[in-house]
Amino acid sequence: MNTKTLLLKDRIAVDAAHRAAPAVLALLFGAFLVLGTGFAQSTTIHNAAHDGRHAFAFPCH
Repeated sequence: MNTKTLLLKDRIAVDAAHRAAPAVLALLFGAFLVLGTGFAQSTTIHNAAHDGRHAFAFPCH
């Protein structure tokens, strides 16, 4: 009989690893959005995000 037994501790470790990757990617993407538009020198990006920055008290000039 070829049955495989997955222990609970192994399953928890696998689940944690699968949940960590999207969380890290979301954190990096969010940091890129905040810092990328917050400190952008391009006038197009600056003007597009200008009101939102001031609404969240993010200094831009």
